[in-house]
Amino acid sequence: MATTASVVVADEATAAALRAVEERRLQALLEGDLDTLDDLFDASLVHIHAPGLSHTKQQLLEHVAMRRPYLGTSRGELTIRLVGDVAIMTGELVNRLRTKEGGERTLGGVATQVLVRADDAALGWRFLSFQMTPAGEQAWGTLPSEQAKGARA
Repeated sequence: MATTASVVVADEATAAALRAVEERRLQALLEGDLDTLDDLFDASLVHIHAPGLSHTKQQLLEHVAMRRPYLGTSRGELTIRLVGDVAIMTGELVNRLRTKEGGERTLGGVATQVLVRADDAALGWRFLSFQMTPAGEQAWGTLPSEQAKGARA
């Protein structure tokens, strides 16, 4: 019988380190800082944009370099879970984006990011996967547990 790794909520020090890595990523996207992004992204990165477009690391770097799409970002609270040296972060994300026509649009939703702790401690955490699901119509409505959570908030 196979054993499964335990999933734990990140301790505060690890969560702070991961939030700092995310802040570096967001800042580098805004500045078009390809060197920082290259350092933060694992060679095997899969980045799935909100409309479903999937990019490799090299394609995402090309996208940022050519289009400079990011004008602003904001993150909500992140839930950070650990499975060994893998971190899974989920939380709200709002991007202010440049359009190909030169205008701008705002896109919000929930993002899931997977990071791995590098073998070389100096490299820190590196992004393996990113996927954003845009906010949309809630066809089913809220569950009783979601309503109770909203009442407590």
